[in-house]
Amino acid sequence: MFEGLFQPTHLIIIFAIALLVFGPKKLPELGKGLGEGIRALKEGMKDTPATPASTEQSKSTESKETKG
Repeated sequence: MFEGLFQPTHLIIIFAIALLVFGPKKLPELGKGLGEGIRALKEGMKDTPATPASTEQSKSTESKETKG
């Protein structure tokens, strides 16, 4: 279904539309912000492997502390 979706001509057209919408001065700032956001997301996923069991355990611990 998505075969050949991001061919070089498609990427050039997307870049041209973004350039028209945001302008040449704002586009590098948006790219930098997007890159930093993706990098932070990847680092966050590596650092905190949350599992449902540990989340449930912490919830039960918190409820016991507030009741006691």
